[in-house]
Amino acid sequence: MASDNLTVLNALDTARTQWYHVTAVVIAGMGFFTDAYDLFCITTVSKLLGRLYYYDPATHAPGKLPHSVNNWVTGVALVGTLTGQLVFGWLGDKLGRKKVYGLTLILMVICALCSGLSFGYSRKVVIGTLCFFRFWLGFGIGGDYPLSATIMSEYANKRTRGAFIAAVFAMQGVGIIFAGLVSMIVSKVFLMNFGGKAFTTDEVFSTEPEADYVWRIVLMLGALPALLTYYWRMKMPETGRYTAIIEGNAKQAAIDMGKVLDIEIQAEGEKLAKFKAANEYSLLSNEFFMRHGHHLLGTMTTWFLLDIAFYSQNLTQKDIFPTMGLVSNAKNISALREMFETSRAMFVIALLGTFPGYWFTVFFIEKIGRFKIQLMGFFMMSVFMAIIGVKYDYLKTKEHKWTFAALYGLTFFFANFGPNSTTFVLPAELFPTRVRSTCHALSAASGKAGAMVSAFGVQQYTQDGNVHKIKKAMLFLAFTNMLGFCCTFLVTETKGRSLEEISGEDEKQNETQMKSNRTDSGHQDDGWD
Repeated sequence: MASDNLTVLNALDTARTQWYHVTAVVIAGMGFFTDAYDLFCITTVSKLLGRLYYYDPATHAPGKLPHSVNNWVTGVALVGTLTGQLVFGWLGDKLGRKKVYGLTLILMVICALCSGLSFGYSRKVVIGTLCFFRFWLGFGIGGDYPLSATIMSEYANKRTRGAFIAAVFAMQGVGIIFAGLVSMIVSKVFLMNFGGKAFTTDEVFSTEPEADYVWRIVLMLGALPALLTYYWRMKMPETGRYTAIIEGNAKQAAIDMGKVLDIEIQAEGEKLAKFKAANEYSLLSNEFFMRHGHHLLGTMTTWFLLDIAFYSQNLTQKDIFPTMGLVSNAKNISALREMFETSRAMFVIALLGTFPGYWFTVFFIEKIGRFKIQLMGFFMMSVFMAIIGVKYDYLKTKEHKWTFAALYGLTFFFANFGPNSTTFVLPAELFPTRVRSTCHALSAASGKAGAMVSAFGVQQYTQDGNVHKIKKAMLFLAFTNMLGFCCTFLVTETKGRSLEEISGEDEKQNETQMKSNRTDSGHQDDGWD
């Protein structure tokens, strides 16, 4: 195979696991930690925003974000993420992974800070400012998806590649935990110093005036991990595969990889030029669609269907928590107390249900394989969501709240020990180097389109606590997960194989080499005649 001949690729595939691999996981993973914190901390503060800015004395009820406003506050970052994925994914293939990698962090730092500011104090200005900067925050977050996945897949060896990419993505779970933990700590500190009375006791001052600082602090703290990671991200060299295969600079690839990995690479200019020439077909070519069209359809559909369910779970959990008995009725507590209880419930669910699933994938992905884990996850999510949907009336009663919490937690576990991790890993492995970042971006953007279905559609069914509507939502999510199970058959297993073998780049280069040999042979025959 061609990978045996191209030393730079063979060396990367067979390199022993080294300290730099671990460093790369941490550097790329901290981006995902920040992504998750920024995307999901809005869940902990959205009810507080409603009480601060949308209280109407005539209703004698705690302030609440109108449905359309709530959807935009929680969903606008997803719109930005989708856009950022497409733009940065394309730039990652055109300009190189490293050149645009730092830009995503700069955007995330600036916009996380600005999300906590406002250009006025009326609710329209505050919410408008928040939505504007959360769109651009999402834009930066979007770039992290294709770039981090592609960089990690191109650095890793073929034995541990899946585990390393999954470990980068597992930092999302840590970010979700910290979104709950930080919100819980900040709200508790303010609650201890400025805690107000219950809404039934004092309608106006049950919303503490100092609470306006709390949501701003929580959002602005999202800039910190991105800022701390920037220097180390800028020191990462371009991936050897991009430098060699796309730029055609075998010598530079050998120098760059030799600096960070303890491997010796020979610069094979002539062989690399033939490899590059054999794999120059574009994303929109017939050849790409013949070779990878079904793979792209598979990664896009499965990620789309998964994110409908995954983001529905995360964005609507604040509405489900009262049913589980994890938070008190809003009328019986103050605004800061409500935020503290919501954050605490989110933290517990993330710690016990979400977080373990990510790391089960990291530990088992090279043993079980991506394909089986994805099928299992989709199937189990569908089962648990169907049970919740059918038995919701029964489960919502006080005596069965822990059964409900267990079922709800298991859907999170199998989302992450399942398609939420594998839909991130597979697009980083299935496609050729020339279009790898773009294909990952298309798959991830398809996922964010599914997340938008959740934010602007499914969420409508949970906000009022209507039992009939929540049952409909859960059964709909069970159905989308079964569709995801079926669409998984469009992709293939990738464990234990080199990226070039999976993508067919080796095969394509061999075809070109054979044609060249036949041509040379033909010319020799003509000469003898």
